[in-house]
Parts: sequence; structure tokens; C-alpha cells
Amino acid sequence: MDTFDLIVIGTGPAGEKAAVKAAYFGYKVAIVEKESVYGGAEVVTGTLPSKTLKETALFLSGKLEQGLYGVERGLEHEASLEDFMYRKNFITTSAAETIRENLLRHKVTLFQGAASFIDPHTIQVSSPEDTTTIQGKYILIATGSYPHHPSSIPFDGQRIHDSDTILELKRFPSSLCIVGAGVIGCEYATIFATMGTKVYLVNDKEHILPFVDHEITRELVVQMQSANIEILFNQSIQKVTPAVSDQTFIAVILNSGQLLEVDMFLFAAGRSGNVKQLNCEKIGLKMGKREQLLVDAQYRTNIPHIFAVGDVIGFPALASTSMDQGRVAVAHIFQTQDLQHLPTHFPYGIYTIPEVSMVGITEEEALQKNIAFCVGRARYQEMPRGKILGAKAGFLKLIVSKENLQVLGVHVIGHIATELIHYGVLLVEEKKTLYDIIGQVFNFPTLHELYKYASYDGLSNHTGHKIKP
Repeated sequence: MDTFDLIVIGTGPAGEKAAVKAAYFGYKVAIVEKESVYGGAEVVTGTLPSKTLKETALFLSGKLEQGLYGVERGLEHEASLEDFMYRKNFITTSAAETIRENLLRHKVTLFQGAASFIDPHTIQVSSPEDTTTIQGKYILIATGSYPHHPSSIPFDGQRIHDSDTILELKRFPSSLCIVGAGVIGCEYATIFATMGTKVYLVNDKEHILPFVDHEITRELVVQMQSANIEILFNQSIQKVTPAVSDQTFIAVILNSGQLLEVDMFLFAAGRSGNVKQLNCEKIGLKMGKREQLLVDAQYRTNIPHIFAVGDVIGFPALASTSMDQGRVAVAHIFQTQDLQHLPTHFPYGIYTIPEVSMVGITEEEALQKNIAFCVGRARYQEMPRGKILGAKAGFLKLIVSKENLQVLGVHVIGHIATELIHYGVLLVEEKKTLYDIIGQVFNFPTLHELYKYASYDGLSNHTGHKIKP
């Protein structure tokens, strides 16, 4: 039986980075992957595929360029599903191969099959071809998550989808009902609406994306509604009845009694830890709600030599944070003394159309904490680069302490918001002030000028000396 210093289960962003780091420091590492494609949700069912579809929708629709240069640029043929999926499939294949090559380059031993515990140090790897048993001094679980399936939803993977099967469409839906106005639901709503699908977004709360600054989400709602997305607030699903034929509609009955007849249905409200095959109960691994593994600040489970990282431990369940969770866990396993914890502040990126990104506190959080604050805003269409790009909406918002003008939060909605936020991360993490921003020189014309003019606006609001309305 082969024995390793570390066995990693799962090749998603958390597992890959953990395995590679341990191998870099000279430890004997194995990684187990049950799927034929490496990369987990990051590559196969989540991060990269959905973000690629977003860019594809923008390109095929020409949404960002329509009327911008005085001429209309049209495609020679109407976009097909093959056009829509081409780039997604290419990126998935390419990224999976890059991950596999990275693991091999670092001399990580690869095992293909489903992992399950025989005892706390022994893993059985089962595939249709054979069964292998390996032992590890330490084990790191990075198996990700899978879509939550309420028993009341008759999923079929053809017209009634979860957030995995929606990526395997055989045709475009003419209309689509999405349940869940979290990150996944909002992203897919804007992607399909951009491609011309009539979208109904069912949300059981009064706000979409409730953790995001409400001024930002109000603007996103306006943009979504202008894109033919009908948002049904404070509503939930009472019943979903499958279509009886290809020519008929799916019947969706809401708790209000309203009937929606739609071509396809997507349930995008929650995911569960992917641990069913691991036999966690057999070795006494403790789990919380929705099969998520419980860990401490070092990502150690209740069994001292077993660690868990990524989506399988729940919030924040971001590819970016999962990567560093894997690296931090390895730092504690092998005492590498290089990365003890994640930073206090990290960005959230939501790849809707338009994009939304944030770091630090929201206006609502500042009010709840009784923080004396002021706000500074700058709008895309007021910036020279914004005018060049044809921006019709979007803005950057700073939440600033009144006491010392320290930047406490940065919120952006608009073109490449997920790129612009990184300067904001440094501002919040390093406790910079409005004067620090104003003292910087940015390339002209660029969208980074949003920071400078939002700072001037914040100073005006702070002093009460407003020049612009």
C-alpha cells in the first residue's frame, strides 16, 4: 500500500493549490479525483464556465457596442447554441488540462476514482476499472459542493435544471424561471436575458443579493428589469409541474397563486457539501447543516490530522478564497511559516451584466454598527473613459469614516467592476483615507479615475461644500 505525507481529495481550486504547495515544500503528495475532468466546480460546473458564458453572451449579442460607433455591427448568422457553448467548452478543456499539468509538474501522484474512508488514515479509491487503497499521514478534503435538490422540484436535467445541468443545454429556452436571487441566480438571469430569453427571477426576500450594499442592488434591479427580467420579490415556489410534451410549457405556481408558464426552469438556491461518498460517519467526522464539514481557524476538522477547505466547509465558497484556504491549511499541516490566515478583507465578484463587486462594509452595516460615515460616488458616464466606452450606467461608491476619512468599504457596479475592486481591497486593508486616493496619479483616461472623483465627492459630502448635485 502506498503511503503519503498528504492525501488531497478533490482537484478544485482548494485541492489543487494545497497539493501543489505541499509538493513544492518537498512532501510526498497524492490527489484523488473522481471525475474525468480536473478542476471541480471552478472548471466544470461553476466559476469559469458561467463567467465564459457571460462574456460569450455579451459578444454574441453585441450589447456593449450597440449604436456606440454610429454603425450597427451584426453577426452573419443568428447565434446558435453551439456558438454559445463553444468558448465555454474550450475554456473548460484548457483549464482542466492546465491543472493536470501543474499537478504532474510538481510530482503529485494522481489517482482517478471516488475516495472513501476505510479508517482515519486510509483511503479507498474506486473506479470502474479497479480499486486502490492508499494511506496518508494527513488528509485534506476539498470535494466541493453540489446543488441542493428540494424533493418538491422534479429535476430532469432536460428542462428542469439545477446550476450544474443548466450548463449542458441542448437548445436555448424561449423563457426561463429561475428560483433564487443569490449570486448564481442573478448571474444566469442576466446571461440568458442578454441572449434574448424572457426571464422570471423568483426571490423569497425583498432584496436580491442581500449581502450587497442595497444602493448597488437597486441599480442592478433597474438594469435587470430593462433587460426584460421580471423579478418577483417576496415570492416562493408552491409547485412545479413538468411539461407533458416538447410543445407545452412547464407550469410554475407561486405561493401567491400566480401561474408562470415557462419553457425551462432553474433552481439556484443553495448548495450542499459533497461528502456523501466519503463515509465521514464511519470515522466520526463532524458535519453541520447541508453536509458541510466543521473546521477551526486552521481548517482542521474534529479529527486532528484531517483538514477541509473550499466549498465543502461553506461560506464564503469563492474560488479565490478556496485557493488560499488550501494554502493556509498546508501551512498549518507542515508548519511552513509562510501563510497563517486569509486577509481580513477580500473582494466579492458577481459576474452579472453589469458586474458587481465589493469589499469592506456596506452602508447598511455601517448604520447597524452606529458608525458615523459619509459616502462618495462617481458615475461611469461622467468619466472620459466611461464616455469612450459608451457607459450608460454604473457607479463606484465609497463608505468613509467621518472621524478620520478612512475608507471602510468600496462598492462598484458596472463594466469590469470585478477588476476595478482590487485597488479598493488595498484601500480597505491598508486603512487608506480619501486624501491618500486624491494624492495618487492614475492613467488618463481610465476607469480608475472613479476612485479619485468618488473621493472628491466624499470630501464634499463630509464638509457640506457640494459643487455637483
